[in-house]
Amino acid sequence: MRHLLLASATLLAVGPLSGCIVPAPTGESGNPASAPAAQPRAGAAGNMVRVGANLANKVELAGYSLDAASITPGQPLKVMLGLRVIEPLPEDTLVFVHVEDVDGRMERMNVDHRVAGGQVSASTYKKGDAVRDEFQVVINPGMEVRAINLYVGLWNATTDERFKLTNPDTVRNDGKDRVLLAQVPVTP
Repeated sequence: MRHLLLASATLLAVGPLSGCIVPAPTGESGNPASAPAAQPRAGAAGNMVRVGANLANKVELAGYSLDAASITPGQPLKVMLGLRVIEPLPEDTLVFVHVEDVDGRMERMNVDHRVAGGQVSASTYKKGDAVRDEFQVVINPGMEVRAINLYVGLWNATTDERFKLTNPDTVRNDGKDRVLLAQVPVTP
């Protein structure tokens, strides 16, 4: 059974799968999900890892930070995204987060959520606004995985379409408009 993990800085819920769907990785050679990724970097917002992903010429995913360099099953990993608004956003803009086992053995988890926890409608952001989006990732205790891939992007819930990654040659991605933030080791 697949689960939806909906999270912001203060919210974590489990329910049926919904949202932005693509097949989970197979681990076949040539699949970006199985390629080595840069090691995650722990730190505060001031220590963000630069990303520079342009999403549909509307938002730049400027960078991210993790509060730890690895994740422990049952314990939350806090993730912060730094976004910069390039053009006004549709009201139903969501951040999609796909958590996948690097070996493709577990069902993908979605941590889809409203931009910045839905504090304000995404349509109220103006050109040039810097937006801090925070959420948590939790993997279930007992899951036997060595590492997870964190994929992110933006998604319009009304049209059910992802924001197109306009600079895929300069950003780690899987060719499906999903930015590969980090490959995070799992520690027991």
